[in-house]
Amino acid sequence: MKTLWVNSNFMHPTTKGGQIRTLEMLRHLHRWHEIHYVAIQDPAQPEGPARAHEYSHKSYPFPFHVPSKSSPAFYAELLRGLFSSTPVAVQRFHPPGMRAFLEDLIRRERFECAVVDHLAPTSYFPDLPHAIFFQHNVETVIWRRRVEHATNPLSRAYFKLQADRIYRYERRVSRESGHIVAVSHTDAAEMRRLFDVTRVTEIPTGVNIEYFLPPAPGGAGGSACQGERSSPADLVFVGSMDWLPNVDGVLYFVREILPFIRRQRPGATLAIVGRTPPPQITRLAAEDPAILVTGTVPDIRPYLWGSAVSIVPLRIGGGTRLKIYEAMAAGIPVVSTTIGAEGLSVNPPRDIRLADTPQHFAAQCLELLNSPETRTCLSRAAREMVSSHFSWEHVARCFERVMVGQASRPVPSERGSEDPR
Repeated sequence: MKTLWVNSNFMHPTTKGGQIRTLEMLRHLHRWHEIHYVAIQDPAQPEGPARAHEYSHKSYPFPFHVPSKSSPAFYAELLRGLFSSTPVAVQRFHPPGMRAFLEDLIRRERFECAVVDHLAPTSYFPDLPHAIFFQHNVETVIWRRRVEHATNPLSRAYFKLQADRIYRYERRVSRESGHIVAVSHTDAAEMRRLFDVTRVTEIPTGVNIEYFLPPAPGGAGGSACQGERSSPADLVFVGSMDWLPNVDGVLYFVREILPFIRRQRPGATLAIVGRTPPPQITRLAAEDPAILVTGTVPDIRPYLWGSAVSIVPLRIGGGTRLKIYEAMAAGIPVVSTTIGAEGLSVNPPRDIRLADTPQHFAAQCLELLNSPETRTCLSRAAREMVSSHFSWEHVARCFERVMVGQASRPVPSERGSEDPR
């Protein structure tokens, strides 16, 4: 099946959950179908286009500079976002000329299927009624949760403005799209409720079981659950630190949960592992020698394998948390908020611990930190669960079934073709 796949970024370096999900599925879909991949090219990341052959038949880099969130240009975008009806989260990923480029490409290549990956590319894709909208999060839910947890009145007002615009925009493009793929039953249900759509299919989240297999002591491989390991930290958080829900979750943990843990374990250590930490996160390490902030790392696995407990203290978010299945595959027990594990097929307390107050979250962490046997039991059950049900090949086959269905309504090579709905 000849498929056009449009995204706002290339897959390497792979630092975000959405990238991991798309990359792992495309590696399988590329073996079965002809994938043509279009994305914004970051001039500072030549690795992206250079490695696109790993998951696509042909790639089309579109040069465009997206300002980093630490740059003055980003704050200028936020200011312009006060006056534009388009949400700033969409507008900042809108390259001039991309729509015309896609129209010409569709005309020339005559694709059987098209996938629009994430919300931002919907702003320039020329024919949403004949495309699959692959939505990794319900952005409306994320922005409304940002409003709920904002403490600064100005931030709250700005988030409220953007949340309202996101809702109107996401509702419109969801209703226009030929089909929607959500990443969990929870997200699919929210889309149906919020946007009054019916053409929604959920696919599960996967994990690379073999990649995260913990090493045996003194060797390269090993059983899923080793008892004690050399530990760079008692507690580890893994996630992109340029994403507001992760920043909010880490600050919440350090300020409101960690003090309860240290009443019983004064020396408890924490590793915060993820790219581009903002100043409020890097300051945590400067103020507390028992906190490690790594920034970008070439491989997250040693931090998982070497820590005792993986924490997911999220209060904001949508989609599904790949970090949870990765920790489970790595043989490390997970303590999460309910929102943090939202949309995942988990079975608390057998394979994960859930807690939604600081005291309860701290108690769950302490129980695991104080009992190697409990950690081993929990991590063994979790790894067995993800190994049995959540391989990426299975997830890709689920997505393929949606593609086959949409291929019966191919992307027209000329604009103005009749919409067969």
